[in-house]
Amino acid sequence: MLYQPILQPATLLKRYKRFLVDLRHPDGHEFTVHCANTGKMTGCAEPGVRAYYSESDNLKRKYRHSLELTSNSAGDIICVNTAVANKVAIEAIEQGVIDELDGYDTLLSEVKYGDENSRIDILLTDATKPDCYIEVKSVTLLEAHGQGYFPDAQTVRGQKHLRELMAMKAQGHRAVLLFAVLHTGIERVSAAAHIDPKYAQLLQEAVNLGVEVLAYKAKISEQGVTLTHAIEFISSP
Repeated sequence: MLYQPILQPATLLKRYKRFLVDLRHPDGHEFTVHCANTGKMTGCAEPGVRAYYSESDNLKRKYRHSLELTSNSAGDIICVNTAVANKVAIEAIEQGVIDELDGYDTLLSEVKYGDENSRIDILLTDATKPDCYIEVKSVTLLEAHGQGYFPDAQTVRGQKHLRELMAMKAQGHRAVLLFAVLHTGIERVSAAAHIDPKYAQLLQEAVNLGVEVLAYKAKISEQGVTLTHAIEFISSP
């Protein structure tokens, strides 16, 4: 996924009211941008770090700029716009980057499914094999030594998605949880049992029932974001 035009740099001053971030332009002026991220963004929005923003040509928007990337003190780059995860996942599947999801005729997105009023992020279909239901999650929480975690806050919605995937698997479909790792410092992924123990428990139940878990890491720059290769998902014992 390419940014057109490429993103512009700034210094992050503070995040507040969840969806707002103040930035300082290199010329010194300060301005407020929209932040499309409902999580805690732990380690992803520290004051003083370099950030990158996009600009919309929609004159009706209250905030014309959007926060897209941030960095940390180690120099890692993080894509904090959670909407990007689905976009790069679809792109990677269509380009054959994710070997485990290759070989389907049709890709659909945001299809209603399940018993809990859900929409599947990606549905792959082919006349010769079971349908493949894919939930995509953005991973940006880094702790020590390259260890990434999901979620970064308790997620009732994420728990619902795991139940829906287990139901699809029980009905004979293929069910996949795809972690889009949008942090260049993360080298492996686990469920964040210390943050949301219920989610971690459900994820282990899902794995035991045959739900597949994939983790793919992204190359990230002000020019674009692209999933490039698989990294390890470490399941609970």
